[in-house]
Amino acid sequence: MTETTTPTHAGTVMPPEWGPHELTWMSYPTPNDTFGPDGSKTLERARTAWTRVARTIARYEPVRVVAHPDDAQDARERLGDGIQVLTAPLNDAWMRDAGPSFVHTAEGGIAAVDWVFNGWGAQSWASWDLDAQLGRFVASQAGVPVLCSDLVNEGGGFHVDGQGTVLLTDTVQLDPDRNPGATRESVEQEIHARLGTSRAIWLPRGLTRDYDGFGTRGHVDIVATFASPGHVLLHSQQDPVHPDHEVSRQLREVLESAVDAAGRPLQVTLVPAPAVLRDEEGWVDYSYINHYVGNGVVVLCAFDDPADQQAAAILAEAYPGRQIELVDARDIFAFGGGIHCITQQQPAPLQALEATRESA
Repeated sequence: MTETTTPTHAGTVMPPEWGPHELTWMSYPTPNDTFGPDGSKTLERARTAWTRVARTIARYEPVRVVAHPDDAQDARERLGDGIQVLTAPLNDAWMRDAGPSFVHTAEGGIAAVDWVFNGWGAQSWASWDLDAQLGRFVASQAGVPVLCSDLVNEGGGFHVDGQGTVLLTDTVQLDPDRNPGATRESVEQEIHARLGTSRAIWLPRGLTRDYDGFGTRGHVDIVATFASPGHVLLHSQQDPVHPDHEVSRQLREVLESAVDAAGRPLQVTLVPAPAVLRDEEGWVDYSYINHYVGNGVVVLCAFDDPADQQAAAILAEAYPGRQIELVDARDIFAFGGGIHCITQQQPAPLQALEATRESA
């Protein structure tokens, strides 16, 4: 593994999630204040939910799961022989946020961008001393170089279209507890250098629940995502009683007035929220946007809700040729995230893709 700390790394491009993957990375829930102590019912729920997602993805592409050494045997027994378990110290199990973001290099290989991770803005309930090292560990196991960034950022805090456009949120990258003194311009300079983007579309905020005590303060991956260049899927809370009804309206206005890096107006497809409005903690942030796109599959959050099948039909049209796999995500959301939050794609190298085309 090699490392660079230069301000730019010319030629790196983060491919879109729907591009070919080499494999998927996940973490395994470890005892902590989020999941509960060892042997607790809540930790059991978390491990069951994470395992269900891993096994679903493993039917379509390889999956590697990082587990704390104390949890490795339990992970191997639950996940089965088809999923590789690696061991490293962990605080939590949100691979999308604590892990690296993989990019293509100018030479056609893979590198890993290692953002600074500080517990979603140094939140009082979070511990991140171990997870802050996860990006380097994953890169070492993947055998790819590390591109170090000084930006505090998480993988759930942005989405790319693979053609130069990135979605960001004012309350994440400009969070003073993440990047004090940052401006849109300074953030864009670093994001564009690392991800190969050239145009940022800034959303003003995220969903209401995400600003509660255990939220991320506005991750984009629960509200909007690219389904293809020029095409955005947007969470739509259609019940005016829910505060996200107004949030959805604001975000729709921003996206429908935006253009991408190619100068195209965005096509915005609304994905209605589930019918349920509240849980025991308050307004829910249940969202179908927080899905994972893998090789030949879309792993879609399900909520035992009448809207599940409607969302599946919308995503089947948005991602033609992929199987839609509905996986119950209520327990994942109860712990603070969704299916996209617990997964991270490692794209296939460009050299391998070109070799495949040449031999076809």
